[in-house]
Amino acid sequence: MSVSAGRLRDAALLAVMPLFFCSNLVIGRAAVTEVAPWSLAFFRWLGAFLILLPFAWQGLRRHRRQLREVIGLVFLLGFLGMWVCGAMVYFALQHTNATNATLIYTSAGVMILLLEWMFRGRALTFRRVVGVIMAFLGVATIVLRGELARLITLDFNGGDLLIALCAFSWAVYSVLLKRPSLDGLPTISLIAAISAAGSVALLPFALGEMIVLHAVPTGASAWLTIAGLALLPSVLAFASYQWAVARFGPGVPGMFLYLMPPYGVGLAILFLGEEFHLYHAAGLLLVLPGLMLATLPSRPTRFARRDGAGEAGKSRGGKAGRAGETA
Repeated sequence: MSVSAGRLRDAALLAVMPLFFCSNLVIGRAAVTEVAPWSLAFFRWLGAFLILLPFAWQGLRRHRRQLREVIGLVFLLGFLGMWVCGAMVYFALQHTNATNATLIYTSAGVMILLLEWMFRGRALTFRRVVGVIMAFLGVATIVLRGELARLITLDFNGGDLLIALCAFSWAVYSVLLKRPSLDGLPTISLIAAISAAGSVALLPFALGEMIVLHAVPTGASAWLTIAGLALLPSVLAFASYQWAVARFGPGVPGMFLYLMPPYGVGLAILFLGEEFHLYHAAGLLLVLPGLMLATLPSRPTRFARRDGAGEAGKSRGGKAGRAGETA
């Protein structure tokens, strides 16, 4: 393969990576009409765990002692990342649309920055503060549907508020994921362990839906949707990000993740037939630049391959990959 063809392939893979991440809200919005929220989240993460297990098994065995020492943290991460940001997201999507959810959920990146400033002393420059303010003004514009009167009358959409709560939960999850006690754990093995813990946390609620409400997934369409959620926004999103970090370092894939808001909105309009309103445009024009101002590194990132980086590059990529899972 020529150098130009290789670069074209790399660019194409980087461009589709954000699609895998934002597909969760779009597929989930369609799926909640067929599968109950807790069951949908349970089968999604159980499926993701089973897909990851063959690749994670050796790491799980080799690091079982360390995993036992952090089992409480692993279950907390499973609760935040799979219970709240899984089932609660799907419940919220019964009351709001994928366009709103995509743009509101994007604010998680800014929330991570604020949590790291509050608890880890991360510096907040003037540029970052402006970005935070812009991002939250954008979210407020979407939640209020562009009508300030809703703030006075407290007339909010419950689904939008719940998505904002899920975004905060994802921010907490992402900050906890960087705890020193998790250092040294292979990324695939750690995500497999968290997926298993999340599945355990979801199981009683999924059983409740299936036994009490008789909401058992049936039909090929429901199970194909579950399989799509297990594969696309779970395994493929993770795998493509890990590949990108190993190839280019964390900076380049981090830049491509800024494509998630326009991608998510585009998918919602194209596949779900959702309408794009003026307040969506105003929110997007505030959220996306605000997110970039708040989280972009001070130095520009170069699009350069890391060929020959070897195991050292993979090790660096593993730790950065856990940070990148905040998408």
